Amino acid sequence: MTSGRLFRNIIACMAVSLAFPVSAAADWNDTLEQARDGTVFWNAWGGDERTNNFIDWVGSEVEERYGIKLRHVKLSDTGEAVARVLAEKTAGKDTGGSVDLIWINGPNFLSMKEQDLLYGPFSEDLPNYRFVDTEDKPSNVVDFTVPVDGMESPWRLAQIVFMHDAARTSDLPRTIPDFLEWATANPGRFAHPDVRDFLGATFLKQALYELAPDPEALQDPATDENFATVTAPLWGWYDLLRPLLWRSGEQFPASGPAARQLLNDSEIDMTLSFDPAEAAAAVQSGLLPESVRTFTLENGTIGNTSFVAIPYNSGNPAAAMVVADFLLAPETQARAQNINHLGSFTVLDLDRLSDDQRQRFEDLPASPALPSNKDLEKVLLEPHPSWMTRITDEWIRRYTN
Repeated sequence: MTSGRLFRNIIACMAVSLAFPVSAAADWNDTLEQARDGTVFWNAWGGDERTNNFIDWVGSEVEERYGIKLRHVKLSDTGEAVARVLAEKTAGKDTGGSVDLIWINGPNFLSMKEQDLLYGPFSEDLPNYRFVDTEDKPSNVVDFTVPVDGMESPWRLAQIVFMHDAARTSDLPRTIPDFLEWATANPGRFAHPDVRDFLGATFLKQALYELAPDPEALQDPATDENFATVTAPLWGWYDLLRPLLWRSGEQFPASGPAARQLLNDSEIDMTLSFDPAEAAAAVQSGLLPESVRTFTLENGTIGNTSFVAIPYNSGNPAAAMVVADFLLAPETQARAQNINHLGSFTVLDLDRLSDDQRQRFEDLPASPALPSNKDLEKVLLEPHPSWMTRITDEWIRRYTN
């Protein structure tokens, strides 16, 4: 090890010890004692087999290590769990609630926060929170423009990436304006999903970040007064891009998977994803050709973080905190990033880890279609939700019959 790297490791260890002092460790031991033999009902979306399998693995680990029984309550919509907690509050059930942990973010988090339905603040008291990247991954502390304030804990990262077939593409666009030049040279070979789909709308939000006169305005609600001015450069750019899209911009794939199928069928050469590991997993599964690669943009791309929150009336908040902390453990995060398991990129700052902990990430299965952690280090915050709503409505008005 070089002297410089050794020095950085010493500093990192000092920072860790300062971030989690002895008194906090004693408090955490009390939390572990309260949690032992408890049950945690984790309400989480159940629509993805890889995620369900990962949650099952978490359950087996926390039971073996801490005696906690984890029960995955599979949701089709996170709002189901929020409604259940609200109903219990209305009924006066302020303790012993049926929901202990929720996979949550965005509007559902805001709703629970505004209605005092959350336990906490707790996340910054978790021992493993000291590893969380709170600087280069701002979505770990701001959830769709709403400050987290310790009321939820991050556990997985999603971020816009672009997938392309390297056997047929060159001179990739590295900024939003570059897409015009690339599409002019390769007409009909790029497709984004219909803007009524979340991923299609996010592509336009990504473009707006680079084209808006003041990107900071996107962190505040869109209004009748500012929407036209802020988005004018976007529509000017898109008017030129649209005829160069797949099928001349007259039709759009309905979703991300539909766009990925076009890439697999060689109908297009490039599309986008909100899952940095999607291309690698699809190549591994035979859903994309082996020549597909992933890239990001030089000014960063929009990302958001998935969180877990604890309802105010959880039947076992101590056990829920232990599960949230386990989700942040470097070994857990490394397994989550493994494309053989989940493929979700980490919310941690790898520079804060020890050599052994960092090695877990360096030893992960490789794929030419995977971006590196460095490729994803610049994350742009999601704009206020009102921008997506208004952009979608305006796109429909301008470009559909």
